[in-house]
Amino acid sequence: MNKIHSMFQDLTDKFEGVFKKLRGHGKLTDKNIAETMREIRRVLLEADVNFKVARDFVAGVQEKALGEGVLRSVTPAQQVIKILHSELAHLMGDTNAALKDSSMPPTVVMLVGLQGCGKTTLAGKLAKYYKGKGRSPLLVAADLQRPAAVEQLRVVGSQVGVNVVAELNSTPVEVCKHGLLAARKAMNDILILDTAGRLHVDDALMLELQEIQRETQPHEILFVADGMTGQDAVNTANEFAQRLDFSGVVLTKLDGDARGGAALSIRAITNKPIKFISVGEKLDALEKFHPERMASRILGMGDVVSLVEKAQFAVDEDKARKLEKKLRRQEFTLEDFYDQLQQIKNMGPLEDVMKMIPGMGGKAMKGMQVDEKALVYVEAIINSMTLDERRRPQVLNGSRRKRVARGSGTSVQDVNKLLNQFKTMQKMVKRMSRSGMKGMPKFTF
Repeated sequence: MNKIHSMFQDLTDKFEGVFKKLRGHGKLTDKNIAETMREIRRVLLEADVNFKVARDFVAGVQEKALGEGVLRSVTPAQQVIKILHSELAHLMGDTNAALKDSSMPPTVVMLVGLQGCGKTTLAGKLAKYYKGKGRSPLLVAADLQRPAAVEQLRVVGSQVGVNVVAELNSTPVEVCKHGLLAARKAMNDILILDTAGRLHVDDALMLELQEIQRETQPHEILFVADGMTGQDAVNTANEFAQRLDFSGVVLTKLDGDARGGAALSIRAITNKPIKFISVGEKLDALEKFHPERMASRILGMGDVVSLVEKAQFAVDEDKARKLEKKLRRQEFTLEDFYDQLQQIKNMGPLEDVMKMIPGMGGKAMKGMQVDEKALVYVEAIINSMTLDERRRPQVLNGSRRKRVARGSGTSVQDVNKLLNQFKTMQKMVKRMSRSGMKGMPKFTF
């Protein structure tokens, strides 16, 4: 499996180096605070953060770090890190900026940006996001500049089970107007307009977008920025903001080697909030942007709140209650283990999940291989068992184990390894049951 790069991994690692030096000082002085601020400025500039943004940010941190309370604190290094966390969150917008919702459906969401920034894929992701919340989205293919764009949106629409309004022999403005009428007629409560981009910002593009805005009166205009382009994305966003008053930003392609500079600069430069981040190619790889949580991730503090939210979304509460009863009766089987495995998989790539755990980001994850293939093998082995074998693994004799290994494309040693690990797990459950499970948290994954 190819390793998915964290968009802020390099930034996190470098901040850890700064904090290590900071903790080495028993007492903070004007001199070592100034030295720390120089290091932080260098780290930000290397991450492709806008020069002015980096300068103002460091000045703000330094002013608070030189306060009397920090200098006299028994834990001055932690105090500075706390200030840094607060200022990073503030730089990125303090709190999540929710999408606007119209009291009179449909809510119209217009996507704008340069060609190749990921608008069409994002349209599908937003449709899936809204559909998952019980809404009824409709997609409009208003990018008539790129021949494959309409077909791409149709494919994306079919993948998420959402209709697409497309008219090849029309104009983008007319298609959007017809999409609005279609949404009202079909009682769709969300209308997503996928507009055209250019390789650069030009008058023809902006006039077209302004006309679509006048005709459809969108409740949200989201500027879609390619996070991989760093400062170019910020500069383009600023140009768009001067011509088209967009309401928020979505950063895409942040699963690559992006250095994080766009995410840290774009809010300060455009004064527009980041509303979502796109963190993968799959249509469910879309996250609400929470500045305070992102600040925690950048500083290697993990992101427990997002982890809990992922778990809540992935977990079947009815199954969780049944599992708790089984654990109390010491009836945990391979079938239950398989169900838990499915719920863990629903939370996303294991490596991304682990990075949300405090202390597991940055250098703690270096050299650790999260082998998701191992989970695939475990699934295949359990799927090759009969229902009775899953419920009573003790019946798995030598010949049955050979059959399971053949059916799962694994070896008998792999089957034995899984069964031994499962026995260890059962003993653990037994010990917990004997010692009393009062106050034991409910199993959620």
